[in-house]
Amino acid sequence: MEDGEDVALDFGSEDEVVRRKRVRHPIACFFHLFFRVLAIVTYLFCGLFSNSYVTSFVIIVMMLSLDFWTVKNITGRLLVGLRWWNHVDEDGKSHWIFEARKKPGSLPPTVAESRVFWLGLIICPLIWSLFFFGTLFALKLNWLAVVVVGLSLNAANLYGYIRCKVGGKKKLSSIATNFLGQQILQRATGTTPTEA
Repeated sequence: MEDGEDVALDFGSEDEVVRRKRVRHPIACFFHLFFRVLAIVTYLFCGLFSNSYVTSFVIIVMMLSLDFWTVKNITGRLLVGLRWWNHVDEDGKSHWIFEARKKPGSLPPTVAESRVFWLGLIICPLIWSLFFFGTLFALKLNWLAVVVVGLSLNAANLYGYIRCKVGGKKKLSSIATNFLGQQILQRATGTTPTEA
């Protein structure tokens, strides 16, 4: 290296690495998981604390409702920059709106927050699906109502955020078809995605 040669120093790149791993919204991360885990734990252990089906039903549905509202209105926007809602116009027609953060000046979501958001959003409907088949095969039809509410609310949030992530205007079936078509074409031609 010569004395007169300029060297570009990349100040701040270390901060970028730390910032991407850090959780910027710890309270949002906590409540993203708190109500859904509490609903599942209450469902599993409600027989130990109360013999009343109605009390258990009300507590579980209240936890599920708080979870749905928190995830839909707060944690999705804060943790991953996505939101969705329904708008009814003057003619009474319903419009579903799916949005992703597009501001160039805003900070992107951190890896840790994104991972917490998506894992919580995907794993809980799977757990409620297991509960659904368990109550169906055990013929506990009164508990099936609780499980259907849990599965419905969790699946609605999952569907809404997947639509936000892949684009609100596109149909999920066309995205899956295009992906499948690309995979078949790549296998037939023997190319990898980087070669194509």
